[in-house]
Amino acid sequence: MSKFFFILYLMLFFNVNTVKAQNFSTHQVKKGETVEAIAKRYYVTPSDIYSLNPDAKKELKPNTVLIIPISKANKPKTTIVRELQGFKEHKVRKRETLYSLSKEYGVSEEDIKKYNTSLYSNTLRKGDRLQIPKFKTTEVAEVIKTTKKYVVQPKEGKWRIAYKFGITVAELESLNPGMSEVLKDGEEIQVPNIDSKEENKVDEKYNYYKVLPKEGFYRLKLKLGLEQSDLEALNPILKEDGLKEGMVLKIPFSSKLTEFNNPNREGVDLSDSIRSFRARHIAVMLPFRLNRINFDSISETKKSIKKDAYLSASLDFYSGVLMAVDSLKNLGISLRVDVYDTKYDVGEVSRIINDNNFENVDAVIGPLTPNTFEKAASELKGLNVPVISPIGTNLNLYDNVFQSRPSDELLNSMMINFVKSDSTANNIIIIADSKTASISNTLKKEFNTARQVYSRKNKNGKDENYVLVDDLRNLLKPGKNIVFLETQSEGFASNVTSILASLKQKENIEEKLEAIEIILVTTNYNNAFQGDEVSNQHLSKLQFHFTTTSKPYNENDHGVFLRKYDNLYHISPDNRAIKGFDLTMDVVLRLVSSNDLYTSVNNAPLTEYIENKYAYKKKLFGGYYNDTAYLVKYQDLTIVEVKQ
Repeated sequence: MSKFFFILYLMLFFNVNTVKAQNFSTHQVKKGETVEAIAKRYYVTPSDIYSLNPDAKKELKPNTVLIIPISKANKPKTTIVRELQGFKEHKVRKRETLYSLSKEYGVSEEDIKKYNTSLYSNTLRKGDRLQIPKFKTTEVAEVIKTTKKYVVQPKEGKWRIAYKFGITVAELESLNPGMSEVLKDGEEIQVPNIDSKEENKVDEKYNYYKVLPKEGFYRLKLKLGLEQSDLEALNPILKEDGLKEGMVLKIPFSSKLTEFNNPNREGVDLSDSIRSFRARHIAVMLPFRLNRINFDSISETKKSIKKDAYLSASLDFYSGVLMAVDSLKNLGISLRVDVYDTKYDVGEVSRIINDNNFENVDAVIGPLTPNTFEKAASELKGLNVPVISPIGTNLNLYDNVFQSRPSDELLNSMMINFVKSDSTANNIIIIADSKTASISNTLKKEFNTARQVYSRKNKNGKDENYVLVDDLRNLLKPGKNIVFLETQSEGFASNVTSILASLKQKENIEEKLEAIEIILVTTNYNNAFQGDEVSNQHLSKLQFHFTTTSKPYNENDHGVFLRKYDNLYHISPDNRAIKGFDLTMDVVLRLVSSNDLYTSVNNAPLTEYIENKYAYKKKLFGGYYNDTAYLVKYQDLTIVEVKQ
């Protein structure tokens, strides 16, 4: 028993010294006290107390000892208030002085003179009768609020403000109930009442990372390539408060930060940021190829449209452009739009540019096809006219080129980094066929413990596009299994998804069966996963994740647009029409909210519309590329965005 008490004593001694070393104090809970009241007393937030005392969330019992962090907030200043209570008569004795009397009665020499005014002109003499004031003194604490008002500055989002005041995004939201997702310039919010000298400065030379749930220093080392000492050197608060979920960390640009988790990715609503209503001038170049249409009759015209894929795509895209022009007009924006038929011909593009004045054109949307876009971009480079590609990838990024479609490399890396960030995954499996073997091998290098499975082959070595149940059953483990499926074969996708759906298993305590969770993912979402052979129920059951350049629109959020489009064209908009709408809205709103399209890249880091979002980055020696995309998953037979 004595050994037990000795060990307990050492533990308590060690903990007490640790608490002192880390700038913490303790508080013994009194009956009726709440965490909120205790937090106010010590000038901290309830989250600060909960982070060090998790049990306090369940119940706060009297006599419980809480660990309290010493707050960075301004401590209240105290002032001494004196109230005159009366006088005591004193007859001056030999050798007494004002100094000795002030010490004897605890008052100042000035106080004695104040109530014995003859002493201002005469010296103190033996036998003088003095009125010595008696004061009641009280210590009054200056009331200091734990929070203060803060005006949101241009380009500031939640993460910037949270980092600035040394709190997490969740704590910022708890200080401001009902806070909207996107903060507006000039909006007033509540922040911790710390001295301006203690505010963190956002340095644009660095990147910033928001800590995810269950992430420790080891997980951050794998993801960011930074040691704990490196993070603490850049973020001294880590030494004081430790690593907390939602905390924003400053990290070097050279780290392995994944863009989809970068907190500096908050959308800006440019319709609220219009700086100038000066008329803008844009041009739209599309391969209508109207010279090939037979206008002799309505039926012949319809046939021409159906037969010409370029004309059909151009008309869909242009219908979205017209919808955007109407919406912009309702915002009070004056816009001139020139529409040109490129005829899917490089020479025609040259003729259009040579025959028309593009010097005062603010931006050109299109052309659609690679060769014609290349021609337009190179011809207009000398005039410094921005040219925006709606669908092209791997373009020659001249200084005036904007590639609006995210690259396949971005989509691929987003998925890989998403899987890497999941610290709860117990097992990774890669399923592929011969045509995607190279993708499988690349993934194996990223996840060296993953197991690879390939399609069964016939005698000639060709894929049969199927696997057997036992090929997969023996590789699955209890807990979370993440399965990559890389294929362009609809039959193979159908075979694999049906088997995986049958192998997913809930926990059964009676039969002592552990749960087997399966999350299906792919780095290349293609038609194989959209065919009739593939069951959406299976995809939903497997929470099928993929990355995409655009997400399916939500009818509840965009009902006005959909109804207006249906009333005008008597059909629901397809993704090309929505692309035309989103891109036109983005280009013009960027023009009216900034000096030009180029400066808008910094003023509007991320914009989002119905199905598409845009976050342009500039190539070191070249133009601009869209560096954001969506991570989505199947859920209850619908596709929803995965929020990070």
